Amino acid sequence: MRLVNPSTPRALDAAVTAMQEAGVADVAVAVFRRAWTDLAEGRTGTVPEEDIDPVSELDRLADLQADADPRALGLTAVVKLNGGLGTSMGMDRAKSLVPVREGHTFLELSIEQVRQARRRSQARLPLVLMNSFRTRADSLEVLRRHPDLAVEGIDPDFLQSQEPKLLVEDLSPVSWPADPGLEWCPPGHGDLYPALLSSGMLDQLRSAGLRYAMVSNSDNVGAAPSAAVADWFARSGAPLAMEVCRRTAADRKGGHLAVRRADGRLILREKAQTAPEDAGSFGDVDLHRFFNTNTLWLDLDQLDEVLGRTGGVLGLPIIRNEKHVDPTDTGSPRVVQIETAMGSAIEVFDGATAIEVPRSRFRPVKTTDDLLLLRSDAFELTEQAELRPTVDPLPLVTLGEHYTTLASFESRFPHGAPSLRGASSLTVEGDWTFGRDVRVVEDAVLPPTPGARPVPDGATVGPDGVDAGVDPSIAGSAAAGAASD
Repeated sequence: MRLVNPSTPRALDAAVTAMQEAGVADVAVAVFRRAWTDLAEGRTGTVPEEDIDPVSELDRLADLQADADPRALGLTAVVKLNGGLGTSMGMDRAKSLVPVREGHTFLELSIEQVRQARRRSQARLPLVLMNSFRTRADSLEVLRRHPDLAVEGIDPDFLQSQEPKLLVEDLSPVSWPADPGLEWCPPGHGDLYPALLSSGMLDQLRSAGLRYAMVSNSDNVGAAPSAAVADWFARSGAPLAMEVCRRTAADRKGGHLAVRRADGRLILREKAQTAPEDAGSFGDVDLHRFFNTNTLWLDLDQLDEVLGRTGGVLGLPIIRNEKHVDPTDTGSPRVVQIETAMGSAIEVFDGATAIEVPRSRFRPVKTTDDLLLLRSDAFELTEQAELRPTVDPLPLVTLGEHYTTLASFESRFPHGAPSLRGASSLTVEGDWTFGRDVRVVEDAVLPPTPGARPVPDGATVGPDGVDAGVDPSIAGSAAAGAASD
């Protein structure tokens, strides 16, 4: 198969040289070289429906004994993927530092969940962050305020690698003198495996007597340490286990778990790996029942053996992510970021398995819609620092274009989230700023507006918008108050 452009071999040399000059570890350079070649040769990793079988049944967390043996949790480290900047919400710092509930950030909720699990199990349970070069300083400053978290012999974090952003035209490394830092990007959370190896963190964990690691996204507030899952994983003898949830109609576009017919291994199939003629079966949630929550359990001894045998190059399927070199400047050059997903490693490990967990263990925040729901009274914060729903089903929140960035979202909810306990859904189409003590009921809709409009203090929002009983003079004073804020 031909390369995308005759000049691209020189482009690869330029990218590799840049990585070496930046001090990137040899194993990360080798992984990048393999991924770059896959990209240049147009390897899409398509998985035809005829090559897979659905996963019918899995062990379920709900069926495990409530009084799980805590010894496995005592041999476990908690690893949080903390490299994300929250660029989808207009941020330029660690997403885990966004306040989620009662002033607690994602990272602070994770810290308290680890503390609570330590108290219940008497486990050391170290908390380790996989940071990117852009999230490290701020995140470590937070950890320094919690010295009780430290575990002797184990560093609080290790770094993701970095790789050049590549020009779309010829896959050569981009140059951006206006901000040279933007010439680089992290390689996705599939970098977990070579980063554990090259940073020495894998050796640290094993030398400290730890056998297992629970790895999850820092923005998934549902992924708390679980003695039950740790005990199940230890008894399974598997090298890797994935927490999965049942797909619903809302999950049709997301990837799913499957069994590869050729060798019986579990694999992940993403939409980008699905041929157009298989779109129907891909979206059939009754056929392909399970999706990846991106919470993995790893046997560190078996991981060490596989990484040693492969030199850290697992050959994970690549994800082609096209953006502007400066995400805030649509006039800047278009670039490709090569990424891999850590969950795709399930097909690499002999005997890898999965466990079905309830949706409560999957509470990610990808948009301001998700953030508003978690901040509202549709959830409560428990003593275990876990967010528990107060209503079932949860309301569906859809915020419009005026709420996409964190800054614009915060400015339109200056007094916090409205009450959503009585709502089935909330759809905001216009530019509305919410006052104090607003209540949302039924299938509430706020329509498009010619300009900024207030939702007055104490108002009720329902299917017909703001309740008709609100005095217009109150609405006017609320607007003036919002403007002065």
